[in-house]
Amino acid sequence: MMSPGEIGVSRLGPPLPAQENNGSVMRTMMLFSSAMLTVPICLYFISKSLFFESWLGMSNSNSYFYAAIVAIVAVHVILGLFVYAAWKEGVRAVSTIKRD
Repeated sequence: MMSPGEIGVSRLGPPLPAQENNGSVMRTMMLFSSAMLTVPICLYFISKSLFFESWLGMSNSNSYFYAAIVAIVAVHVILGLFVYAAWKEGVRAVSTIKRD
């Protein structure tokens, strides 16, 4: 039988560090997933209507093209930030592992 301090789930005690880390991972993934869904779409329409058509006076067909480029760049920036956050979180998890 495993003691509550060993690897596994303790039924009586507080959550183990692995469980707390899972919550952090889920929170990070949900944050970046929602950003991947909303930010590029919002940037596409905002840049198309406000920046390219109104401010720069581009035609409708040209503004579609350049607004799509803005949305693609936003997707790549969000993906890069997610990879950085996951790498940083992995380094933190490795450094907190107890070594005997």
